[in-house]
Amino acid sequence: MKIFTNREHAGRELARRLHREVNCKDAIVLALPRGGVPVGYAVAQALRLPLDILVVRKLGVPSQPELAMGAIASGDVVVLNDDIMHMINGSQALVEEVSRIERDELLRRERTYRGDLPPLQVAGRTVILVDDGAATGATMRAAVRALQQQHATQVIAALPTASVEAFHLLKQEADQVVCLQIPELFYSVGEWYQEFAQTTDQQVMDLLARARSMNITQSA
Repeated sequence: MKIFTNREHAGRELARRLHREVNCKDAIVLALPRGGVPVGYAVAQALRLPLDILVVRKLGVPSQPELAMGAIASGDVVVLNDDIMHMINGSQALVEEVSRIERDELLRRERTYRGDLPPLQVAGRTVILVDDGAATGATMRAAVRALQQQHATQVIAALPTASVEAFHLLKQEADQVVCLQIPELFYSVGEWYQEFAQTTDQQVMDLLARARSMNITQSA
């Protein structure tokens, strides 16, 4: 299995696979902040496609925030991880409580990253949805459903790496899944990168600004 140098390297590798396997003509790239944005930027740059973001927030178990019981996305989309919900004996009240907190952060990030610019129109278009990896697949599944609600013609989930479970769950949701590697033993996304520092808000804004200057960004 390949260890990526960093997210940019993973994005370039992912772009090569997409170029071979996917009809990218007239597609748009939507990246999941924050870690998916450097990957998505590299994909959009290589394929000369418009770039935007789709904000999704993980619903972490309060006692174990890194354990995702689900995710929310723009448009009031909620996806739950049934196995985790069963394991923690999770309730609807718990989901609503965590969702309320994460929805505030989702709206903050949308305002911070995009400013006054409108989101890309996805209706009737092919969307290449990019993240830096998927352990449970909950955030990517929420994003796929949000795009389907917005009437995207086709949603292609594109990932450098994913767990076997996440890969199969995504295949049930997305029109196509392009993943460079699917390790049988998968503990975290970060283990497949040499450099996996947290992406900052400023880095996300800088990459989107750079994409705009290269004409590979938002246009309605």
